Amino acid sequence: MSALSREELSTKPTRRAKVRKRRAHTAEGAAITDLVLGIFRTNGTLMRSGDGMMRDLGVSSARWQVMGAIKDRPRTVAQIARFFESTRQGVLWVVTALVKDGLVELIDNPDHKRAKLVQFTDRGREVNEEIERRQIAWANQLGARFSLAEIRNATEVLKRLSNSVSD
Repeated sequence: MSALSREELSTKPTRRAKVRKRRAHTAEGAAITDLVLGIFRTNGTLMRSGDGMMRDLGVSSARWQVMGAIKDRPRTVAQIARFFESTRQGVLWVVTALVKDGLVELIDNPDHKRAKLVQFTDRGREVNEEIERRQIAWANQLGARFSLAEIRNATEVLKRLSNSVSD
């Protein structure tokens, strides 16, 4: 066997070397990737904004979400988790902190012996009313930057995206 030069070795295919075909996004695939990354960034921005807006009330964005889920009626931890497409453990962690701070309480559930309902305490209801006042002012100010048609179109696209991912 003759010795091969470096150049010949680097260009000669070997059994172990696998040729990888580079995959590329379609135009739609690239656009969806950009949209998803934008949603991730926007979620982070919204969470930080919410944290700052409610900091003096002792309410983080995660707490605000849970409080918003029980605004109209008491719900179980599992119901809150399903509403936000979250984990029960994560919601339970937030609920436990809210109970400790006296903003919510756990009450008996007539439909289930072990799954308690999460509801506001009087103090929690007062804090939630202040959250709602602030959120309305914030949403009105932010909404003024867009047309109603833009907002409704974006909402529809997000709903369709969510439904497509969960199919």
